[in-house]
Amino acid sequence: MSALPNTSSTDQSKLMILLSICLAALVLPMSFTGGAVARPAIGHELGGTAVQLTWITNAFMLTFGSLLMAAGALADQYGRKRLFALGTGLFTITSFAQGFAPSVPWLDVLRAIQGVAGAAALASGSAALAQEFEGHAQTRAFSMLGTTFGIGLAFGPLVSGLLIESFGWRAIFFATAGLGALSMFFGLPRMRETRDPGATGLDWPGTITFTGTLATFTFGVIQGPESGWGSPVVIGLLAASALLLVAFVVVENRVERPMLDLSLFRIPRFVGVQLLPIGTCYCYIVLVVILPLRFIGIEGMSEIQAGWMMLALSAPMLVVPLLAAQLTRWVAPGLLCGIGFFIAAAGLQWFSQTDMVVGNTVILPMLLIGVGAGLPWGLMDGLAIGVVPKERAGMATGIFNTARVAGEGVALAIVSALLASLAQGFLLDSVPQTMTGVAHAAQQVAAGDLVHAAAELPEVAKETLVAGYNKAFELLLHVLTVITMISGIAVFGFLSRTNETTSPPEQTADLA
Repeated sequence: MSALPNTSSTDQSKLMILLSICLAALVLPMSFTGGAVARPAIGHELGGTAVQLTWITNAFMLTFGSLLMAAGALADQYGRKRLFALGTGLFTITSFAQGFAPSVPWLDVLRAIQGVAGAAALASGSAALAQEFEGHAQTRAFSMLGTTFGIGLAFGPLVSGLLIESFGWRAIFFATAGLGALSMFFGLPRMRETRDPGATGLDWPGTITFTGTLATFTFGVIQGPESGWGSPVVIGLLAASALLLVAFVVVENRVERPMLDLSLFRIPRFVGVQLLPIGTCYCYIVLVVILPLRFIGIEGMSEIQAGWMMLALSAPMLVVPLLAAQLTRWVAPGLLCGIGFFIAAAGLQWFSQTDMVVGNTVILPMLLIGVGAGLPWGLMDGLAIGVVPKERAGMATGIFNTARVAGEGVALAIVSALLASLAQGFLLDSVPQTMTGVAHAAQQVAAGDLVHAAAELPEVAKETLVAGYNKAFELLLHVLTVITMISGIAVFGFLSRTNETTSPPEQTADLA
C-alpha cells in the first residue's frame, strides 16, 4: 500500500481515527433500527402506501448491501480518506435532508442515497483502519468496531423511541446527521490518505449486474402481496432478477479481477461462513424491524415502551459475542455457531406460543433468541478470515460483509412480504368474499398501521384485523424457526469439515 508524504500518526491521532470510524459504524445500525421504529409515526404524519413505508428500511439496506464491494474497490483506487470524506459527508447531508422530507416517496429516495453513502463510509473506513493499526492492535481496533455495531443495534430502538416521544420522528434523522458530522470532525484531519497501487478500478459489469439482481428481486418480493404473485409485473421482476444473476456469474467468471471471486465458494467451510449472517438475518435482524411495528402499531405501545421491550432481544448482543470468543478456547467455533442457531430456534418457537397481551411474557423468549443469535454473531467475522488462505482474506471479508448486509435487505423483503401474504389469507377467511381492499389492508396491518387498515375495511372490526395479524405472525415465527434450524444443521455440516487454512481456536477468538 502507498501513503502520501508527511503522514506520520501519533497514538492519539490513531485513537481519534478509531473513534471517528466507530462513530460512523454506530450511526449505520441506528439508521437501520431508527427507520423501523419511526415507520408508524411517519405513516401517521405523511401517509403513504404500505409498499412505500416498507421502502423506508429496504431502500437503505438495498443500496448499502449491494455497493459495499464496489465501494471497497473505489477506495483502493482513489484513496480511503477521500472516499470516507465523501461517504460520511453525503451520509450527513442526506440524514439532515430526511428530517425535512415532505412525503414518504421523497424519504425513500433519500434513504437509498444514504445507503450509497453508508457503503462508501464503511468500506473506506474499514480499509483506513487496517492501515493505521497492525497486529494485536488491529485485532482490538476491529473488535471495537464490531462492538460499536452491536451497541447501535442494541440501543438504537430505545434511543429512537426517546427521540420520537420527545421531539418527533424527524429528530432521529437530525441525530444521525449530528453523529456523521462528529465522525468527520474527529477523523478527517488526522486520517492518512492511502491507496492500493495495484488497484485496477471498479468491476462495472459485475457491480451493475449484482445491484440489478438485488434491486429487481427486492422490488418483486415487496410488490408481490399488493399486485399478486402471479401478476406480470411481479413475474417480470423476479425473472429479470434471475437473468441478471446468471449474467453476474458469467461476468465474474470471465473478468481478470472480479468483484467477487466465485472460486472461494469451492471451499466448504467458506460456504458455511456465508450461512452465518444469513441465518442471523432470519432469527434476529428481521425481528429488529418487525417487532417495533407490532409493539407500536398492533399492541398500542408508545415508541419508548417498544424501545425498552426491544432491549430484551438486542441486549444479549453486548455480552454473548464476547463470551462466544472466550468459549472457543474449549469448543470449536462451528459447533458454537450451530448450537446458537438451535437456541435461537427454541426461542422463536417459544415466542410463537406466548400471548402478547398478557404482561411481559415475550421477554424471556426474546432474551433466548438474542442469546442464540449472539453466539454466531461474535464468531463469524473471525471465521470469515480464518477459513481461507491469508492472501485471499481481503476478498473473503468483502464477500462476507456483502452477504451479511445484502442478506439483511433480502430477508427483510421476504419476511415482510410473507407476513402480508399470510395476513391477507387469514383476513380473506374472515370477511365476505365480495369485499374489496383486503390486500391493501393486509399490507397495512403487516406494516403495523392498524389505523389505515381499519379505514381500508371500515366494515371489519379492528379485533378481526388484529386476530388475522396474530395468526399470520405466529405462522411466520414457525417459518423462521424452520429456517433457523436448517441454518444450524447446515453450519454443522459445512464448518465441521477440516480445512488446512482454518485458524486455531485461540486465533479465531481474537479475530472475533
